[in-house]
This record gives sequence, C-alpha cells and structure tokens, in this order.
Amino acid sequence: MDPYLRVDDLRVSFTATDGVVRAVDGVSLSVARGRTLAVVGESGSGKSAAALAVLGLHDPRRSTVTGRITVGGRPLVGRPETEVRRLRGRDMAVVFQDPLSALHPYQRVGRQIAEAYRVHHPRAGRAETRRRVVEMLDRVGIAQPERRFDQYPHEFSGGMRQRAMIAMALVNEPALLVADEPTSALDVTVQAQILELLADLQAESGTAILLITHDLGVVAQIADEVLVMYAGRAVEQGAVEQVLGRPRHPYTWGLLGGVPSLHGDADADLTPVPGHPPSLVDVPPGCPFHPRCGHAARVGERCRTERPEPRPEAAGHRSACHLSDEERARHHAEHAVRTGPIR
Repeated sequence: MDPYLRVDDLRVSFTATDGVVRAVDGVSLSVARGRTLAVVGESGSGKSAAALAVLGLHDPRRSTVTGRITVGGRPLVGRPETEVRRLRGRDMAVVFQDPLSALHPYQRVGRQIAEAYRVHHPRAGRAETRRRVVEMLDRVGIAQPERRFDQYPHEFSGGMRQRAMIAMALVNEPALLVADEPTSALDVTVQAQILELLADLQAESGTAILLITHDLGVVAQIADEVLVMYAGRAVEQGAVEQVLGRPRHPYTWGLLGGVPSLHGDADADLTPVPGHPPSLVDVPPGCPFHPRCGHAARVGERCRTERPEPRPEAAGHRSACHLSDEERARHHAEHAVRTGPIR
C-alpha cells in the first residue's frame, strides 16, 4: 500500500543557551492507511519532537525543521501555517498523553469537541454539531453521551477523558492519527480498553496511526511496524514481529531486557539499559549509543569514531550497528532462551 504519511530525512533542531539541540537527526518513516507505526525509545530520544514536526506544531521562531513530510501526497515542510492548520483536525489529528491538561477545565467537554468540529465545518448549525459530537462520544464508548456532553472534564474519569480526547481527534474523520503516549497515565485495565478502541476505530475507518510510546507491551499489542529511536536517530526499524522477535541493535536488546515476560526463565533478572541518554547538544561521536553499550568493546575504535548507517537485516528490517552478524545472532539465541517472546 502507498503510505499516507511519508517522512524523509527529517531534522528538527532548537537553539538553547548551551548550544543547538538536535532533537531529530535524519529520521525517515512511512505509515499506510489502516496500519500502525510505533515510535519507541527513552525520554529525550526525539519521539515527540518528530511527531510534532509531522503535525506542524513547532514554533518556527524557536526551531528549525528540514526534510520532507507528505500527508496524503501533500508536502508540509515550508507551507504557510494557515494551510497546515487547515489540514490539522481534518486530515490529521493528535491525541495527547495527558487529557486532563489537554482539556480546558472551565469548558464543557461537548463544547470543546464541538469547537474542533466547527473549525472545519463552519456552516454546521448548533443542532447538527451537537448531534455529531454526541454520536462520537457514543462511538468511543462513553455511556449516556447526551448527558456527558454538558459535563466538565473533572466530572470524567481518567479513561473517559482519554476517550473524549479520541472523540475530539476523530470527530472530523482524519486519515492520520498521531497518538502521543495515549495510555501512559491510565491503569492497565483502562489502557487495554483504549488500545482496543483505537484498533476498532482503525478497522472501521482505515486510519493510519503514528503511535509514540515507550511501552513495548503496547507496541506488541497494537503496532504493525516499529521504529526505535535513540539520540534523535533511528537505530532499528521493521515489522513488529522482526523488531520484537529478532531485534538486531543493542539498544533494542536493552529496552527488551527491561520488560517482564510470562515465558522463559521466571528467575531471570530484568536488565535495564545502563547509564543515561546523551545530551542532544553534545551527542557522542560515532555510534551515539556506544558509551552505554556493553558490546562496543568487541568492535573497538569504529564504534567511537564512525557513525553506523542503517543496513538491511531482512525484508523491511533495518538496523544501524557495527556488530557482526555472528555476534548479533549469538546474542539473539541467548536472549530468546532467557526471556522468551514478548507477544
């Protein structure tokens, strides 16, 4: 399928007091209708900065965005803000991770969703708008939508607020949904309900979903493809079965090592990634992960001086690492025995 969203060589930088922050450094990705791409990584890896660039939400006075972004075949980078604003909400929409802060506390929930609808349907009357909003509240599983229309955010539970945010994002039936940590503030039961809701809505309308998350359990449940980011760069990318089932980059190994598994050795310790992510003002030369990588000593000077470029591992699976195929195959065999599959 042709991708609805295509991003090529995206670079996002900000000017800070101590230098230039290279939040996104040459990332490329694509998402087709009816498919979900999950972008994963630790805080500070550049996930949200890439998503905000797709939505055209970076302030041009404080940031620089280069590369190519096309939504439905229409380029976004360099277009006037008025044109990009017309696409937001209608062709692409966003669900933020904290619905309590995203919703205005002094306005009724129904009115806020109605405002998002009327921006793109200025001729819609009050009765038509209310009917559409009530329909969307019901569609996302909120009971008694007529009554809930007139309630305030504090009268909703956390799960209901997130459902209301999804209703606001989908009220104009966008073809692309950017979900930025949509389940991070929810308990696991409500999280499962929200993920099931997103999957059902995607099946109904064929929406392309760009999911920003750090939760590999969520990725295993809902994603079709995965892009792993570190220090603003893509270090591994492929189908979810490839990246989670046969990871090829030491950073992905580290992320998976910190995830509990119902399979494998029940007594095995979790092994989180050591150290801390680097400053995006002063990214280490060579492979940016080498200061935290337990395998860098096997490669030697090359990891510290030469930036690895993504190379194909299998059909559609790419990773950026200097380790030999034999070393990575050996690690995969040991990891699979110790932890078992994640999904």
